Amino acid sequence: MINGSQKSMQPNNRYTLLTGATGLVGQYLMRDLLLAGERLAVVVRDSKQAKGFERIDDILKFWEDELQMQLPRPVVLTGCITAKHCGLSSQELAWLRANCGRVLHNAAVLTFEGPDRSREPWVTNVGGTQNILNLCREVGITDLHYVSTAYVCGEQSGVVMESQLDVGQDFRNDYERSKFEAEKLVRDCAWIEPPTIYRPAVISGDSRTGYTSSYHGLYLYLRLMATLVPRQPVDEDGYRHTPIRLPMSGSEPRNVVPVEWVSAVMCRLLNREDARGKTFHLAPESGITARRVVEYCYTYFHSKGVVYCGELEGADEPMSAFEEEFLKSIRLYRGYDRSDPLFDRTNLHRFAGDLPCPVISEEVMHRYLKFGEWDRWGKGRKKKRKNLVDDVRSPQERMDQIRNVLQATSSQPSLLRPRGNSIKGPFQIGIDIQGPGGGQWRLTEAEDGSLNVGIGLPLDPKAAIVRISVSELEKKVEEIGGPLTQFFRNLDPKTDEQWCGEVLSRLRPSFAAVVS
Repeated sequence: MINGSQKSMQPNNRYTLLTGATGLVGQYLMRDLLLAGERLAVVVRDSKQAKGFERIDDILKFWEDELQMQLPRPVVLTGCITAKHCGLSSQELAWLRANCGRVLHNAAVLTFEGPDRSREPWVTNVGGTQNILNLCREVGITDLHYVSTAYVCGEQSGVVMESQLDVGQDFRNDYERSKFEAEKLVRDCAWIEPPTIYRPAVISGDSRTGYTSSYHGLYLYLRLMATLVPRQPVDEDGYRHTPIRLPMSGSEPRNVVPVEWVSAVMCRLLNREDARGKTFHLAPESGITARRVVEYCYTYFHSKGVVYCGELEGADEPMSAFEEEFLKSIRLYRGYDRSDPLFDRTNLHRFAGDLPCPVISEEVMHRYLKFGEWDRWGKGRKKKRKNLVDDVRSPQERMDQIRNVLQATSSQPSLLRPRGNSIKGPFQIGIDIQGPGGGQWRLTEAEDGSLNVGIGLPLDPKAAIVRISVSELEKKVEEIGGPLTQFFRNLDPKTDEQWCGEVLSRLRPSFAAVVS
């Protein structure tokens, strides 16, 4: 449909640049922002298996299958935040300068140990953040939203305030320190406005579906239980005995937050002008205890045997083989055996208090376990691309197709502009093709009648936007067909609204040539 009344959530319809779109949080941010009508651009690198635009299309196809609807496509910029200029070409930098109004920097790596600062987590978390800041300066963006972590607090007790960062704290690992240094870079940057900073706690999967694409944190424990418990014999009462003595009391709270809530809160705060420049702890009202996690696993696996004994060094009995394997596997997380701090949520309550964090209940925990087992803890979804999205054309290929069709109509005067209109200067229409292989373009007709096609929708909020799915276009071309030269033949000068409706009725069937 042509939607002249719906405006982007940003002033002047400028795009938001998102990093980290292929990660767990990024997948949800991309989905939620597109559903909300946000104009979105993403920086994504090619992988060994797929081009960057193919990776994005695969993710969106997954969401479309779940939502049973087709989604708009973001503008895909192939690059890497660890490279100079984020790996973007001069043309892509020029596009950002002209079209992008803010950056949501979400990309990060969760590598705990990095003694070599020329490797991860430093390269992405610190170096990549500096590159994003440099990119902002180069293209004139001053509005930066940065996804940090609540654990920049390091090893602290008591209440950690949203306003504090550097209090001389020690850190459990290099991941925490790298994110701390990155947040300092963002806060100290001279060429951006005061940044908006989001500090999520430990992020888990979707509390409603169990879905995750990342098996860190809580999932390490769940995966271990799913691997080790079935090996144990069943006793006469039908239980599997898991002889583990944990070096904790069991009452230690864990600040765990579902990914769908994290994304919903960030999308809410992203467009609140009065929230800009503030820091938000995305943490639960109260954490889930280690004992509760174990109990939920008990009921799922029909097992028992965990004992809480404080520090194992004080235990008299030697460790069993089961204990040794378990504790060796969770070595990287031993620094989190102690209680999580209590995170101040004053700003969160003020600006998103009506979005309560879902409780990690027994039912939710069982969803996580079921999904992990179904997904083989990350191995099940590693399929060939052709099983996900077939024959997805690149944005450049699609734009070349549009350009070729337009060039074939160059003899048709005033193709886009209605006869008799008083509009001076270039005239634009936006084309938003939704679904696999779709994208966003602008068709521009100069005063001399020459036509051009560019990436991204027009920035003019009054410009007509034709929104149509790939499947609709294919259906229309089968029903009606017709060359592009017949789009606007016999148009009568009418009001903009009436004219836009007529444009749509002609554009939909004929524009199918572009995607056929």
